[in-house]
Amino acid sequence: MIIDTTEVQTINSFSTSESLKEVHGLIWTFVPILILILGITIGVLVIVWLEREISAALQQRIGPQYAGPLGILQALADGTKLLLKEDLLPSRGDLRLFSIGPSIVVISILVSYLVIPFGYRLVLADLSIGVFLWIAISSIAPIGLLMSGYGSNNKYSFSGGLRAAAQSISYEIPLTLCVLSISLRVILDIVETQSKYGFGGWNLWRQPIGFMVFIISSLAECERLPFDLPEAEEELVAGYQTEYSGIRFGLFYLASYLNLLVSSLFVTILYLGGWKLSIPYISVPELFGIKKIAGVFGMTIGILVTLAKAYLFIFISITTRWTLPRMRMDQLLNLGWKFLLPISLGNLLLTTSSQLVSL
Repeated sequence: MIIDTTEVQTINSFSTSESLKEVHGLIWTFVPILILILGITIGVLVIVWLEREISAALQQRIGPQYAGPLGILQALADGTKLLLKEDLLPSRGDLRLFSIGPSIVVISILVSYLVIPFGYRLVLADLSIGVFLWIAISSIAPIGLLMSGYGSNNKYSFSGGLRAAAQSISYEIPLTLCVLSISLRVILDIVETQSKYGFGGWNLWRQPIGFMVFIISSLAECERLPFDLPEAEEELVAGYQTEYSGIRFGLFYLASYLNLLVSSLFVTILYLGGWKLSIPYISVPELFGIKKIAGVFGMTIGILVTLAKAYLFIFISITTRWTLPRMRMDQLLNLGWKFLLPISLGNLLLTTSSQLVSL
């Protein structure tokens, strides 16, 4: 049997091209994820720097200024220091729960970024249940905190984990009811609906009660002052992270800022018009006389507008930290169950009734 060498070369070249296409497709699958992770990392570093600078300004003191220009590299220096520190483990604790807890917290928050749109069709996972997926995933983080507190074999850590679980349950329900009051539609449709009337079409003006409840519940979910009861240093040393050091402590520190950023982005999308510039009847590329690269330019402007609105909410949360005192645990639970839950239920009923009347 005579085999033609030309046919063999053709078959080999075909198989090689197919394998190259598979590798190319696999690489391009991970490129958006890597870009998102890089953007999240830069966003968290900016938040840490802003918090230190704003806190210093509010307290009339000098903030970070030696690590890089204006102290911008201070967060990187702190992260490097945590990486190099010794990772201590409790001798009588549950080491498996102790080790897994921080990872569960960080991963559950990172998954939430998959459903956040930074522009029209600029989202990794365009799901019809995007907001509710974030709410469902965010309820996993307190489980990691509870595991960390229990695995530490420390009464302060365990009390902090229990507080985190109770606080999450108390404030997730009003948060969900506020989202229901807006719409059950896809996130992209929520943003497009707000953009019809420009600045006046924001859900901030249509749902002012829901907006306030959503902000309070988001701060409680992020465990920011005045709702940082799970790690109250006057009562619990450092709460669920008392026994942690090194990189595991750094994961908790990272998770708090990741949660703050994702909450800010959802506030922007649900109530502040998302990536829309909110100038009616004016297209941004036409405003600058750019038509050929309108797609790329509009996408860039959309991302910048989204981040600007999100960092406005972050500024509010930072100033709130140094303005309001920490609540007691009973006050926190009373606020969630006796005030925010009835108010959010009434807001949902009022919104539903008004929509039925307008039909």
